[in-house]
Amino acid sequence: MLNLVLFGAPGSGKGTQSAKLIDQYGLYHISTGELLRDHIARGTELGKTADSYISRGQLIPDELMTEILDDVLDKHASEKNGVVFDGYPRTIPQAEALKRLLRKRGSDLHAVIGLEVPEDELVDRMIKRGKETGRADDNLETIKKRLDVYHSQTCPLREYYKNEGKYIGVNGSGIVDEIFNHIAEGIEKATGRVPRSRHR
Repeated sequence: MLNLVLFGAPGSGKGTQSAKLIDQYGLYHISTGELLRDHIARGTELGKTADSYISRGQLIPDELMTEILDDVLDKHASEKNGVVFDGYPRTIPQAEALKRLLRKRGSDLHAVIGLEVPEDELVDRMIKRGKETGRADDNLETIKKRLDVYHSQTCPLREYYKNEGKYIGVNGSGIVDEIFNHIAEGIEKATGRVPRSRHR
């Protein structure tokens, strides 16, 4: 098993790099953002609750997010070679909850990939994404709120995982494939695992 967290600010490229990690390491992808947007689109009770936070640029309560994750891990994660968590954890209590969820299943978190991108570039990327995809939360006012929340609540995770010896910082600016190569090098150094393309 290889369990990874893909960490970074909104707009840092987590979704793009997750797709490459899934392909190259055979991982199951858990994107809390996609899970929540699916519930919102289907109008479930969870979706309505989630939307009341997301539309204001706020984070979902920890207990609710952990409950969703526990359910998804039970249903899907055992089918793959491990999991890449995209957008979770976002707070230190969520990081502690993730540790408990994995240990309950006899596993652990192996590495945290931190995509590091300058803030002005993050804003430009999300404005452009909003125009291309129509995502309602990609407008300047909500983007600024999301980045404020990221800095106050999520950034402390960087030091938390550094202290655990699991944080791998990667420059998230530039060409997608080059960024992924740096991620793969970091994973190999930390865990000894190499992507499928190296086996061919």
